[in-house]
Amino acid sequence: MPTKLSIISIGAAEHLIALGQQIRAHRKALRISATTAAEAAGMSRVTLHRIEKGEPAVTMGAYMNAMAALGLNLGPVTSAEPIKVHSTEQREGWIPARIPLAEYPQLKQLAWQVQGTETLSPKEAWDIYQHNWRHLDEQSLTENEDQLIAALRMAFGGN
Repeated sequence: MPTKLSIISIGAAEHLIALGQQIRAHRKALRISATTAAEAAGMSRVTLHRIEKGEPAVTMGAYMNAMAALGLNLGPVTSAEPIKVHSTEQREGWIPARIPLAEYPQLKQLAWQVQGTETLSPKEAWDIYQHNWRHLDEQSLTENEDQLIAALRMAFGGN
């Protein structure tokens, strides 16, 4: 049974629409497909679409999951606020929704058994790092990959 429609003020509805537009614009700026973003946020593509339209019937938790998957924080929502794509220096502690193997050489070597994919979810990447840690050449880690491992460790725990 569908959720009963909430009655909200016009101002609140406008804020939800602006938030949805910002989420969509950020996802597009990062060149992440709706399917990939939804998968990373643990929801269906339809729910993500409803979030991007600013529908009030979608739970706040779903909005927060979508934002977290895209590396966004909740702050003031204004329709005039520009979308910022973070530079590499500002990404410390940030985990992409999909991790491209080509950008992380050690992960690519450890993930030799993964065929037919060029990206992994953060959980898949963390599992591969943990399972194959003894084969990792820590001296050859790039700064980018070292930051990814630290962020995955914070997100998923472990040694």
